[in-house]
Amino acid sequence: MDLVTLLLLTDSRLPAGTHAHSGGLEAAVDSGRVRDDATLHAFLLGRLTSVGLTSAAFAAATVVGDGDPAELDDEYDARTPSPAQRRASRRLGRQLVRAARAGWPHPGLDKVLAVHPDGPHQPIAFGAAAVAAGLDPPAAAQAAALGAVTGPANAATRLLGLDPDAVTAVLASLAPTVRQVASAAAEAARGPVADLPASSALLLDISAEHHATWEVRLFAS
Repeated sequence: MDLVTLLLLTDSRLPAGTHAHSGGLEAAVDSGRVRDDATLHAFLLGRLTSVGLTSAAFAAATVVGDGDPAELDDEYDARTPSPAQRRASRRLGRQLVRAARAGWPHPGLDKVLAVHPDGPHQPIAFGAAAVAAGLDPPAAAQAAALGAVTGPANAATRLLGLDPDAVTAVLASLAPTVRQVASAAAEAARGPVADLPASSALLLDISAEHHATWEVRLFAS
């Protein structure tokens, strides 16, 4: 694993748009479901082991390269029932490809950008970026799994005013689960595309639709 490249690809300073998205946390905070570091931990754990697993598997499957990226994109679309989440995922996918092109020019990035008029879903874009950066499937899965929790965790400091050290402690406690999810995702990526994980979080989907109707909000999703 190229640790330096992995760190660059997962760096929050990469202009991939994730800073503008809370991963569903803003709606969870508004409803009172997340209000402190303990409930943040529960939220992140649930997100990691559901949509995080699915995202990591699709990112790794894109790196494996046996499947058509358009087929992977279609399969991921079918696993994303919320229209608001689909729009957010494609927006983030477009931005990620643009950022990856600057750092790691690769023809695969152009190919994945063409899978849909609105751009690829974020995990497909992440997998293509990982290929361009020279990462293997396990590294891509680990980075994608980590990204499933770091984005919402960063949003927590703005939404709840939590002590950043407390948020860091929450993320550190999740590290073993991140590794487990990434390992399961990388293993699943070896199989047929149709058999990739389809774990979802119904409450995240419902909340995303409500959140999209808000006139005033801090995050895009």
